[in-house]
Amino acid sequence: MDELRLFEMPEVDLEDVQVIDDVRAMRVALADVLRVSRRWSGGLRRTTQARAIRGSNTIEGYTVSAEDAVAAVDEEPPLSADERTWAEIIGYRRVLTYILRMAPEPGFGVDSQLLRSLHFMLLEHDLAKDPGRFRAGAVYVADESTGEVVYEGPDAGLVPGLVELLARALNAERGEPMVDAAMAHLNLVMIHPFRDGNGRMARALQTLVMARDQVLEPTFSSIEEWLGANTEDYYRVLALTGGGGWNPGNDAGLWVKFSLRAHHMQAQTLQRRFREAEATWTVIDALITEHGLPERVGDPLFDAILGYRVRRPGYVKRAGIEERTATRDLNQLVTAGLLDAVGQTRGRYYTASQRLRRIAAGARADRAALTDPYPWLPTRLRAGTT
Repeated sequence: MDELRLFEMPEVDLEDVQVIDDVRAMRVALADVLRVSRRWSGGLRRTTQARAIRGSNTIEGYTVSAEDAVAAVDEEPPLSADERTWAEIIGYRRVLTYILRMAPEPGFGVDSQLLRSLHFMLLEHDLAKDPGRFRAGAVYVADESTGEVVYEGPDAGLVPGLVELLARALNAERGEPMVDAAMAHLNLVMIHPFRDGNGRMARALQTLVMARDQVLEPTFSSIEEWLGANTEDYYRVLALTGGGGWNPGNDAGLWVKFSLRAHHMQAQTLQRRFREAEATWTVIDALITEHGLPERVGDPLFDAILGYRVRRPGYVKRAGIEERTATRDLNQLVTAGLLDAVGQTRGRYYTASQRLRRIAAGARADRAALTDPYPWLPTRLRAGTT
């Protein structure tokens, strides 16, 4: 029987230290911005969580629209997702919501039962996948395009012990959160303790470890959006690190650099969104004044400028108003030429008008390109070398 051991944390080099320092500085700056009450922060929290849900599920092959991801966060019905996809989205929303709310609490710990409970939340809609139970047999990961087996997990008999070992490591004295989170992700996905949902569980665990950091709000600490947008490289680095099977003696250095790169790029993206949100709300204030509109309509205007569909039930819930008031507000926005109404009364939704789309384009016009902290890494991944 194989030895009970985990992938070990690699030594960080000077390049890594510089990246860690950069990300820390960005996270502190972002946290400072959020400490002051801002009208756009609620909207960005919603859309950031939605992007994380979308990113993690997209990696697993579930097509999730931006609107459906936001609908999941808002607990509204989907616009386009089929029944199976929606069940997967809702399951992951439950897991992520629990993590975002509970992980920052003092004394929050990780154990085998917590991981099994999170897995049950994820897949309770499909009991055939044994939600909440460790797998009883072998597990293989195949390349969908070729059918070739690219990874074989450790023997099922080792799984409970390995998960306990991982939990103890997570509850031990903590080091750099970004590195700790990366190693938690790597070890869980390589242990592959469940029949299904291992990737999403590993990404959720990474978010959980970051949520305990308490520097930046947990919602803004996740890199799941970035991973979802870079799925091929994500799979490449896992394949290179794992070497096709349970090989905890392999060097995890490239994986840690990949994860640090994701944190750096995501933090830059958030900085840009914060700046654009501030500028956008200046314009929204001017539009509200110009048309004599109530201040509360800033919320649906902001959503529309971000490219999301506005629906009356969601506006009623977030604004805390009656339906007839919401209907009147939305009709005013249409009359003012700020929103376009689409569809009939029951299924009607609203999108940004041409004028709002021009405002959105203007906010993005001077976007600077993101700076890659590891410019050599994508080439290395594509070359298939560690």
